Amino acid sequence: MADRSFSDVSLAALYDTLNPWGPSDDFYLDLVMSARSVLDVGCGTGRLLARAREAGHEGRLCGLDPAAAMLVQARRRTAGEWVLGDLGSARWEREFDLVVMTGHAFQVLVHDEEVRSALAAVRQALADGGRFVFETRNPAVRPWEAWRPERARVVSDAHGDAVRVRHEVETPVLGDRVTFSETFEHPRWERPRVSRSTLRFLAAEALGGFLGEAGFVVREQYGDWGREPLSPTAPEIITVAGPA
Repeated sequence: MADRSFSDVSLAALYDTLNPWGPSDDFYLDLVMSARSVLDVGCGTGRLLARAREAGHEGRLCGLDPAAAMLVQARRRTAGEWVLGDLGSARWEREFDLVVMTGHAFQVLVHDEEVRSALAAVRQALADGGRFVFETRNPAVRPWEAWRPERARVVSDAHGDAVRVRHEVETPVLGDRVTFSETFEHPRWERPRVSRSTLRFLAAEALGGFLGEAGFVVREQYGDWGREPLSPTAPEIITVAGPA
């Protein structure tokens, strides 16, 4: 679940444990391996680019993240460039064949102007003929209804300690924005860590409108990581866009 919780040093160290490698990572890794130069927006711990380098990628790999704590983890890997900042502060000029935003990071762009600014920056960074690939959760299936405290998740960290994570959505949910709290409990901490985040759930039509304004066209859209077609019941809206 993409949010800003992991600006905390302790949580950043747990990120890969709480979010193990899965089908979405395989999907993006295939894309990265086929591109000469890649910008990973919201790169987090740098795991995706590091895996690409380990798999033999020889081109430019650049990760951008606004959380210094996450980049502490990323800089332990020797995959490529790690840049502290966001799309509002970093500027590239037609330098990347592929720009990705993984982990539902696009959904932290809550306001229209944030979306427009981010897409303009991606378009500026993307070479002609390049691809911008990202995913958002499909609002039609209302995934936030499963984010309930009684459905807490427990995972083991590197020391075998149990980390408990639970979510609680603020109700009523109005419009396309969902605000929720995320609570992390660890036996070595004096008290739980709690964060509050808001995510935006844009439907495919709305995404297409923003992309068109920014000079993109949608090349492909999938409903899951197996590349099945987008449908009203699909869990994801996975978008592959390119310059118009």
